[in-house]
Amino acid sequence: MLRFPGHGRPHPDDIVIAPLDLPGHVDEALAVQAVAFGLGPDEVAVRRQIVLRHMTFPGARAFGATAKGRLAGFVYGMPNDRTHWWSTVVEPYLRARGNDDWLDDSFVITELHVHPRYQKHGIGRALITTITDGADQPRSILSAIDAESPARHLYRSLGYQDLARQVRFPSADKPYAVMGAPLPLLRR
Repeated sequence: MLRFPGHGRPHPDDIVIAPLDLPGHVDEALAVQAVAFGLGPDEVAVRRQIVLRHMTFPGARAFGATAKGRLAGFVYGMPNDRTHWWSTVVEPYLRARGNDDWLDDSFVITELHVHPRYQKHGIGRALITTITDGADQPRSILSAIDAESPARHLYRSLGYQDLARQVRFPSADKPYAVMGAPLPLLRR
């Protein structure tokens, strides 16, 4: 369990980090992602199919943070595979920086989202360290919007470094950065 300060926030003992049956809770997870990431209904519908497909990949797993029985945040990921769509998009950017070897023997954080009501209390940190602590790979990779943000600050504090910047995904308006870190992730 995570502990929180008061100030109208959740009670200290209300947050539990545990394995998540993501296919069984996909709509609840995507509702968190929609609020946290600003997604509309059409994009949620597309992402629903992506999440369900990802969870069939070997080694895919998810963790959730629940508060009073409701999902407050989630993370999911899997061992990276160069044939997956994400890898095929980021590979040229990584290769240009001499970092395409990071696509091998890495655990990719596919999504990490915390409902805004529960942000800034260590839930994102707890989720990502919990999922990567169980990885068989020696390192982790992820992509994040290429802007200074609380998410990028969190990733850097865990040991992630930029491997490529200004990465353009076909359906995204903003450029992304690909980041990588050795495992286990840094602790405070």
